[in-house]
Amino acid sequence: FTATSRYADVMNFINELQSKSPLIRLETLCTSAEGRAVPLVIIGQPVPAAPLALRHDQKAVVYIQANIHAGEVEGKEACLMLARDIILKEKPPYLDRLVLLIAPIFNADGNEKIRPDNRRGQVGPENGVGVRHNGQNLDLNRDGVKLESPELQGLVRNVLIPWDPVLLVDCHTTNGSYHEHPVTYSWPLNPNGDTSIIEYIRDKMMPAVNKSLEDKYNTLSVPYGNFVNPSQPEKGWSTLNHHPRFLSNYVGLRNRLAILDENYSYADYKTRVLGCYNFLRAILDYCYSRRDEIIQLLREADRKTIQRGLNPSEKDVFSLEFEMKPLKEPVTVRGYEMEVIPREGTWPQVKRTDKKKTYTIPYIADFVPKRSVRLPYAYLIPLTDPEITNKLLQHGICVEKLIAAVTLEVESFKLKEVNSDQRAYQGHHMNTVKGEYLIEQKEFPAGTLFVGMAQPLGSLAAYLLEPESDDGLVVWNFFDRYLFPQWGREPQTYPVYKLPHPANLAKESVR
Repeated sequence: FTATSRYADVMNFINELQSKSPLIRLETLCTSAEGRAVPLVIIGQPVPAAPLALRHDQKAVVYIQANIHAGEVEGKEACLMLARDIILKEKPPYLDRLVLLIAPIFNADGNEKIRPDNRRGQVGPENGVGVRHNGQNLDLNRDGVKLESPELQGLVRNVLIPWDPVLLVDCHTTNGSYHEHPVTYSWPLNPNGDTSIIEYIRDKMMPAVNKSLEDKYNTLSVPYGNFVNPSQPEKGWSTLNHHPRFLSNYVGLRNRLAILDENYSYADYKTRVLGCYNFLRAILDYCYSRRDEIIQLLREADRKTIQRGLNPSEKDVFSLEFEMKPLKEPVTVRGYEMEVIPREGTWPQVKRTDKKKTYTIPYIADFVPKRSVRLPYAYLIPLTDPEITNKLLQHGICVEKLIAAVTLEVESFKLKEVNSDQRAYQGHHMNTVKGEYLIEQKEFPAGTLFVGMAQPLGSLAAYLLEPESDDGLVVWNFFDRYLFPQWGREPQTYPVYKLPHPANLAKESVR
């Protein structure tokens, strides 16, 4: 526990496991920007030859990834330990009900930039860790919408679409507020997904995993957060962001379970690795015992999403703005008394004392919609733009195109204001738009893209295409060239139209 593995170490370890067991197969998730094959380990009894081999099998697929931020390395070691300890058992656990997919070194390029001065506030490993960004200088946990990295494109193309895992576990390391828990966690937070998934994982699954982790594995955990005011911890504990650029939220919009694992950087390195290992075991224990319940939950979420899209009512809405509110139940954080040191002309310094203190405080983790718009039957895009078409297809969204011109009554969005951030974020000057919705008759030519809402990924499609979406394709500049006329300064009509009601149209699938 003095060093973390390099890329060659990880590959050698996987190869050695393959030489010892027939229960493991190695695939390539993607090729990184710097040319490294990012490994994807498939574990099963037997190992499925391909995802289609499970079409008559009730086994549930669980996907675990680590090292998405290559300075946050505990998950990398923990999931390799997990793979070893499962497949080398005389009677391997879990595999009669589950198939495991593991990407232990998701950010392989960042991992190879190990230096002792990376993440200096972290307690070990003493030989250093990698960097947060990938070979493109991108934060991979902010790429869930734009899918610009080979890693995220590979995740969707080679894991989420073909294998359709019931659960994604994404392993990280967190700093911030001081507490005793070596493991913190979160769940999908965006209420534009199926809320039954949020409620299940928040109110049923994670409390059970938390209890098992402490009782069976002697490891403390707490829902992810930070004190609202570190100098006054009693004021509350607040979670992270709701945007689907974060992978756990993105997977929630796809109607699947997701767990964000944040190991506590102020604990020593060995404690963090073993805490993460125990957390993964507790999660697999739960998935094993509740497999049928989880599969039924997700099937029902897909069914409801498709049914809603067949004929949306006024109650079927997409939320644009949110307010964070406390959950009904408070959270108990085993923390410390804090010392507040005034500093002239700036914020006071807040230091942890050695005196432990338990806080039972509000947990601000409920994203309540403040403003919404009605969901349509379909979105119509009368553009010939391969970049936009391909982006929708990369996500696995069903896209069709009209094979004959048609005139329809649609809802349009007349832009009144387009604002772009001056400072680039992830290589983008992010947009916000304002405008008004209008009803109009419009002719749509053959070739117009048709994105219907009666599909399992309908909620994700809406997030990408709604003009006022706070994390959609407008935000990430994909429609920039169409927001203003070639000559002139006044913004135009947003080139995506909403078809409010069902219509019989001649169309074909786009591949």
